[in-house]
Amino acid sequence: MPSLDRRSVVAKGPTLEFDATIEIVGVNPYVLVSDERATKLRPGWRRPMPVLVRINGRPDSPWRTNMMPVGNGEFYLYLHGGMRKSSNAKVNDDVSVSLSFDESYLNGPLHETPDWFESALASDAKVMANWERLTASRKKEVLRYFAGLKTDDAKKRNLVQVLRVLSGARERFMGRDWIDGA
Repeated sequence: MPSLDRRSVVAKGPTLEFDATIEIVGVNPYVLVSDERATKLRPGWRRPMPVLVRINGRPDSPWRTNMMPVGNGEFYLYLHGGMRKSSNAKVNDDVSVSLSFDESYLNGPLHETPDWFESALASDAKVMANWERLTASRKKEVLRYFAGLKTDDAKKRNLVQVLRVLSGARERFMGRDWIDGA
């Protein structure tokens, strides 16, 4: 889940404004950003691109998220529930998109590892080894997801799942397939 921290968000580069239809791949709603549009934000960029986004003019201070490369120069701009709710938009809706490169983006985890997760990692060498071999972006994704969990039941349920996938179980967790702990 993308960061909900929208403090001090200022676009410094070009802002793209365009109309698009919200589509869905798997369980993930998105807007496709063409190669031409992405190039206007950052020419030659081929990795996840940090952006500031507003949908239908909402919210007042834009969301921070990463557009994910498709592989042909295009990007998926995934729209989490908070984005869609604040803009009153759903899958198949036509929306107005305002998009700019997030110049203030900082690489690396924005969320600390929760104590309950850190102690579970430390208790199993295989799980810890698989956690350590995850890419920085995958770790960041997991920690961001955990930071959004509200109830103890949700934390326990998700801890069981993440330990299972990190131990090598082949299953889906956080909207993606995990195989051999990654």
